[in-house]
Formats: sequence, structure tokens, C-alpha cells
Amino acid sequence: MSRTAEPAKLRLLKGRSDGKDAAGRAVNPGPAFKRIPPAAPDWLSEEAAAEWDRVLPGLSRLELLKPEDRAALAAYCEAWATFREATEAVQRDGLTIEAKQGTLAHPAVGIARAAGREMRAWAAHFGLTPSTEQALARGSENEPDPDNPFG
Repeated sequence: MSRTAEPAKLRLLKGRSDGKDAAGRAVNPGPAFKRIPPAAPDWLSEEAAAEWDRVLPGLSRLELLKPEDRAALAAYCEAWATFREATEAVQRDGLTIEAKQGTLAHPAVGIARAAGREMRAWAAHFGLTPSTEQALARGSENEPDPDNPFG
């Protein structure tokens, strides 16, 4: 699995001093995008719009968002909405369905699984997974990680 480069802001939050990452290397701040949150697309589903409203304040506080992130954040929110709808269908209807061929897995099981993978992939880009949140929390102290034998 290839590693995706973290945004400069995330690397700096994990860093040990101003302008340096956790390894002490200078962090290139990257392009000077305006760090203002994007407006939610008006075509988001109701559940996706609710997720947008839930995550936007925290991401905005960290100054991670720019208007150009709108599509990626919308994809994350819609993946969440699909995951929720499929999960609710399985809860309502059960894991299996009866078909001409016999008992089969409910189609929503696969939909929930695929949406969950997509949602986790997008969430990682915004620091919304437990592991990326922990990395941010450790880095925000600007102190060496006591669990790191090299730091």
C-alpha cells in the first residue's frame, strides 16, 4: 500500500518545532491556498449534509480545509450516507434474503462494506480516523513522543 503525503499543516501539527516535522526536517508550507471551509454542495443527500455539518467545524478549526476540498469532502460525506443507509437496510431486513437460487447475502451487506472502505479512505485524508487523530494529538504538543525510541 502506498503512503499518501500528508498536508503540510498536519505535518507541522505533529512536528517538534516551528516549521519542522517530527523528524526535524523543514516543512514546505505548499501553495498559499486560502484556508477557508468550502460551501456544502446543494445536491448533497440529507444524511451527507448532516455529516458535512458535523465534521466541518473541527476541520475548519484546524485550518485544514480550502474551497478546493469541496469534492473530496462531499465524497466522504456521501460515502457515509451510503454506509448508513445500507447498514440500516441490513438491520431492518437481516443479513440474508431469499431468492430463486436460495438464501443469499443481502445486497446491502456488500454495499455497506464498499461504502465503509471508501469512507475510511476519504476520512484518512482529513484526519478523521482514530489513528490520524492520535497522530495529531501527539504532534500538537510539540514534544517528543515518549513511545518513540528514536525521538
